Amino acid sequence: MKNPFLARAPSFNADAINATIQQALASAGIDTTTGPMHDVTETIRRALGTGHPGNDDPKVDDSAVIDVDARVIPAGDDSHAAWADEPAKSDTQHPPGSFVTHAFSNAAGSRAYKVYVPAGQAETPRPLIVMLHGCTQSVDDFAAGTQMNRLADEHGFLVVYPEQTAQANASKCWNWFKPQDQRRNAGEPSLIAGIVRQVAQTHGADPRRIFVAGLSAGAAMAVVLGETYPELFAGVGVHSGLAYGSAHDIPSALAAMKGGRSGMPELKNAPGAAAKPRKKAVQAVPVIVFHGDRDHTVQQTNGTEIVQQARDAHGAQPGHAALLTSTQTGVAEGGRRFSRTVHADTQGQARVESWVVHGAGHAWSGGDATGTYTDRTGPDASAEMVRFFLSLPRAGTA
Repeated sequence: MKNPFLARAPSFNADAINATIQQALASAGIDTTTGPMHDVTETIRRALGTGHPGNDDPKVDDSAVIDVDARVIPAGDDSHAAWADEPAKSDTQHPPGSFVTHAFSNAAGSRAYKVYVPAGQAETPRPLIVMLHGCTQSVDDFAAGTQMNRLADEHGFLVVYPEQTAQANASKCWNWFKPQDQRRNAGEPSLIAGIVRQVAQTHGADPRRIFVAGLSAGAAMAVVLGETYPELFAGVGVHSGLAYGSAHDIPSALAAMKGGRSGMPELKNAPGAAAKPRKKAVQAVPVIVFHGDRDHTVQQTNGTEIVQQARDAHGAQPGHAALLTSTQTGVAEGGRRFSRTVHADTQGQARVESWVVHGAGHAWSGGDATGTYTDRTGPDASAEMVRFFLSLPRAGTA
């Protein structure tokens, strides 16, 4: 059987698409040759795969922001590729479990996915964490960078990695900004929810301990899933993502990523950028947020908006008292400073948790260098998300 992760994208004229976008922006009177809009057009160019940066482009410091195209990580059905070539982060070595490719289809289309099952028999139904990769990444790359499979061995949970296709998005971004992909029982949310239900049934996962997390576009889609399937997901992990309903098309998505219309006044008159009001989240699903304060791909203000959206949704629930907020600061083992703010209910249970990683860019905090878009010097976002998820009361219980 042909490997579904090697499917070829349909051919398209990227230069023609890029020219059309440039023409539309020019007709709106927007200068794309200098200033912030130059950065936007460069983002569009890279997403479409047109042209190449010149040799005089500044080099990226390996210790700073990692905003590069993802590289290929070798795949293996039964390998523990996520950490095979790196020292383990815990003192105890665990035998690798299985990491196998599957596929799911429904009326919205089909997606391949991989499931990591820890070795050994589970005495009770296992929790399940869904991991959504960022643009240009593969599931093997994302597993390698986040090291979530290693944590699955330590804590005994299942991990499922849905993979976006190049047919659905040329840069393999989850389409979090499209209206049809922000609704229940439609588009990509229905595909991911279907994958989760299939895995949960096949492996006997605990239906009240299913969580979803992601990076960048994957993080934005994780937020969408928390809003559209609150009965399925007991918690959401967001790294460098955006709030629910932040955009409805490409211009509004670019505006949101750069911090909103106030942050990029050149976009306020772009076609579609301000045509619709932002949607409002109403589901009080617990959420943990990570964001670097030097993220120039998705500005940190987006993380702040996710937290506020989650607080507002919690406060709107009948009988829920205001959340109590506390903040602490610290320095990760790798040297990054961070601020951690916990918004807890009157019983002391964290409902919203926010980490600002100071000096970090668009990269998974505490991630492993075997994967792309990782910053090994920050606090371990994977471990903190697992801690947050597993500390939550089982969904549907008092």
